Amino acid sequence: MTNFEFGPVSDSLEAEGLGEILCQCFLFPGKLWPLYRDRLGVENFRFLKQDDKVVAGLTLYQMGQWFGGESIQMAGVAAVGVSPEVRGSGAGFELISQTLKELYSQKIPLSTLYPATQRLYRKAGYEQAGSRCLWEVPIDSIRLHDRSLEVVAVKKLEAQVFQDIYNQAANQTNGNLDRNQAIWENVFDHNEDEVYGYLVGGENPQGYIIFSQKTVNHQNLMEIWDWAATTPAARHRLLTFISDHRSQIQKVIWRGSVIDSFLLLLPEQTAKVAQLELWFLRIVDVVSALEKRGYPEGLEAELHLAISDDILPENNGNFILSVSGKKGQVSKGGKGDLKLQINALAPLYTGFYTPYQLQQAGHIEASNQSLSIASQIFAGSPSWMPDFF
Repeated sequence: MTNFEFGPVSDSLEAEGLGEILCQCFLFPGKLWPLYRDRLGVENFRFLKQDDKVVAGLTLYQMGQWFGGESIQMAGVAAVGVSPEVRGSGAGFELISQTLKELYSQKIPLSTLYPATQRLYRKAGYEQAGSRCLWEVPIDSIRLHDRSLEVVAVKKLEAQVFQDIYNQAANQTNGNLDRNQAIWENVFDHNEDEVYGYLVGGENPQGYIIFSQKTVNHQNLMEIWDWAATTPAARHRLLTFISDHRSQIQKVIWRGSVIDSFLLLLPEQTAKVAQLELWFLRIVDVVSALEKRGYPEGLEAELHLAISDDILPENNGNFILSVSGKKGQVSKGGKGDLKLQINALAPLYTGFYTPYQLQQAGHIEASNQSLSIASQIFAGSPSWMPDFF
């Protein structure tokens, strides 16, 4: 068994050693490391040492994630890198395991990440839990002409200008982030690309769009970095705004859900999926995660769970989830009618897979009655997010 030391980065030598590893792992220019380090904050980086040398590390995004209309504290895991000479030694699994134990001690219910490899993160209790889809549409196929709402350019792109609109749209969307400042900076900062922002709706904005224009493979395109609408009228106006670029721009792309309601407004099925990514979620604290989530209004139900967790033993055992008044209450015990490993709880929790689909994949064992109850409890919008970290 290899002995590793885990901890938070606390001095410049540790930060420099971790920076060298992450830049090599992710083909990241070394000159940009200080910007990334400072944007996230050095206190959010974790290292793994061997013989007093940093050999692996990662960073944590402290933010929230919306489920059932509630923002739940979540730690986003990013930039997980292991020095080449120690790969295959178990360093990656040790790094993730120790991070999860720290998150549990801090009472953080959830952790989310984009996996470079599924095997490692599944072993650590993560599972597919939501989507991030890149859509592309020929602009001349949009053909909307609704200009009833005013569109105003935003000269200074700052989070507070867009945040209220974003939250109104995001809080009813399972999986969307309750963004922190670093995620908002990712929305606005795209190296040398000029970024434009517009509000829809005059004095009482109902939507916004943030985008760049570029030429790729001899084709002009609009790349939407972020957009949101709180009313149907704002959705129509945003698509009309995009359509009004058709004299110079041939294509628009954006990140959305695999089931995207913007597509309902297109006259024909001209939207194509250019890329699909699945993000992973880990239930760090079973009781806290289930109690902080929102549930369907008017539902009165009780689900008996039997959960196994190889890393966090506090999550092992039988639990009763009682749902009433859109809230959940968890108690120990019960009949354990629905049996599952901790990783299978993630897509059930987010609603990304139905209980029946998880049963078909062999991820849960349950009676038909328990499957029916679980379907009602975890019903909601398909989980997705536009952000990458």
